[in-house]
Amino acid sequence: MAGFSVPECACGQGMLLLDDFPTKIRMVRDRIRRAAERVGRDPGAVRLVAATKGVEAPRVLDAVHAGLTICGENRWQEAQAKMDAVGRHTPGQKPSPPSPLVKPRGRPGRTGRQGHAGVEWHFIGRLQRRKLRWLVGQFELIHSVESFEQAEEIQRRARERDMIQAILLEVNVGGEDSKGGFHPDECQEVAWAMDPFSHVSVRGLMTLPPWHPDPEHIRPYFQRLKRLADRIATMPLEQVRMDELSMGMSHDCEIAVEEGATLVRVGTAIFGARPQPPIAG
Repeated sequence: MAGFSVPECACGQGMLLLDDFPTKIRMVRDRIRRAAERVGRDPGAVRLVAATKGVEAPRVLDAVHAGLTICGENRWQEAQAKMDAVGRHTPGQKPSPPSPLVKPRGRPGRTGRQGHAGVEWHFIGRLQRRKLRWLVGQFELIHSVESFEQAEEIQRRARERDMIQAILLEVNVGGEDSKGGFHPDECQEVAWAMDPFSHVSVRGLMTLPPWHPDPEHIRPYFQRLKRLADRIATMPLEQVRMDELSMGMSHDCEIAVEEGATLVRVGTAIFGARPQPPIAG
């Protein structure tokens, strides 16, 4: 099966430790590379976005020092604390240094290391319009714009900051009521409507398809997103581009790469399963 998940897994003669980030990152990138090569794609055209929701800042910093270059966050409050600890490169600004008050976790025989100022931060969670004022200008790319109203608000906030905010349009390819996103049939009209925006740069599409234990069952949804992006790319638009397809996670990222993904959002295969919140009652 092409999909994978590596919270703790066998590797060679031993078991991967939970925080053996160099090995786990290499394994993920190897799988991405092999998937790209199977279909004649350049592996360098696919970027790994580490989904860091629920991961403590010191562990994120350790993973960055092991080779991660893009972190994807779901909540602004959590992201802000990690940006301060890990460091960041925000759009239109020089890389900021990490906070001196937050140190990576200590380990025997190792001193604390400084943060990494070249990290790129993406927002990959569901957007709330009232919180967009905090997100604009803080993230290199916002993956999950799901309405024209959200894009208008981003345009307004970015204009106030005299910057251009890069975004992706989230597409609900599975038609699931529990998920946000544009209906595939309206995306071309939406692209026309957003093309005049002066402070928003639409870079492509994102999707979160219906879950299935067999990643092969998810392939048609990735194919549908790729066909949609190809159609939009043929339109005579001046600003909207279809350079990026954000699709695929730990379970199905190899299928996504085979179908054209340029950004894969991987969390569990790097950081392990995150604890679930307690159920009330």
